[in-house]
Amino acid sequence: MSIQAGSLEQDLEDGPSSTPGAQAQEGRPAIMAELYEAITQRGLSLVDLAWEQQRLHESRRWSVMEMLAAVDFERLGEADRHLVWNAGRAELTTKPGADRLERLADAECRRWQEKDPTVAAIMQACGTWSRYWNEEEAHHETAFNRLSTVMRLEPITDATFIEFRKVFPDDDMLRTLTLLAISEVVAAVDYGQCSQRVEDPGLRALFKQVAADEIQHMNYFIAFAKALVDSGGYQAKEAFAVAHLFLRDGGEVHGSKRERVESRDTHVNWWDQLEHRDGFEVPESLRKKEQLIFHALKRITGITVTSRESVEDTWMDLVGC
Repeated sequence: MSIQAGSLEQDLEDGPSSTPGAQAQEGRPAIMAELYEAITQRGLSLVDLAWEQQRLHESRRWSVMEMLAAVDFERLGEADRHLVWNAGRAELTTKPGADRLERLADAECRRWQEKDPTVAAIMQACGTWSRYWNEEEAHHETAFNRLSTVMRLEPITDATFIEFRKVFPDDDMLRTLTLLAISEVVAAVDYGQCSQRVEDPGLRALFKQVAADEIQHMNYFIAFAKALVDSGGYQAKEAFAVAHLFLRDGGEVHGSKRERVESRDTHVNWWDQLEHRDGFEVPESLRKKEQLIFHALKRITGITVTSRESVEDTWMDLVGC
């Protein structure tokens, strides 16, 4: 972050450049991990932040058609096909998540505009970035579902497609961003494991690419969540509340393997919908997911936790119990 933030700061000091090669002087595009500082101390505007988002997005773009062309369908076994089918269904739920984030971020921006312009800018930067998240998740959805179609796997009906498009209910913005960060943690670990289990190099590359995208999304959500906590407008207890929801006994991190999965009429969580069929090994790696969630909490709140119990204890301390 500091590289491109520094170059922008220099641009601001120097004024507009007429040098044809000015863009080449900018550093490697990256996520601004210290967003609150970038706005309040370095004076970056929303136009500056949007430019950095665009540079990173363009540097990471990939083609679904080119990626699918590299998959050797003849080499895919039943276990591979099951992983692809599950991924395609799960990815259907991401578009409503991105749509909701854009709408919620804009509404929160307007609510904070008079009270705290910095928080309003953080919200608007988040809503602006959601267009890239939406596009990249569209790549994931269409890639896996096109594979399922070509391999003549169990089709997704229009009724299921519409059901999985239900938009999540609104919630506190810090809780929302923390939930999305943790959801990306779970997805990234699962796709990383999928890439290690499949033999076809083309399918392995697809799973690795999607896992890398999910890691990038996680880092963005953490950066926006941290900026909200840094602003003082949002309290760390909300991030811990969501982490506890995932990590508690029988929590969300276990997905559809839980003894009791909540029945929801309002929306569909992708992790509730994964099907674990007899004889097929499925991604899990709970310990790795827990470690990444602990790390995310540290980055968002500055508070170190090392176990599920310490997450619950810290949450209870923060709420005053």
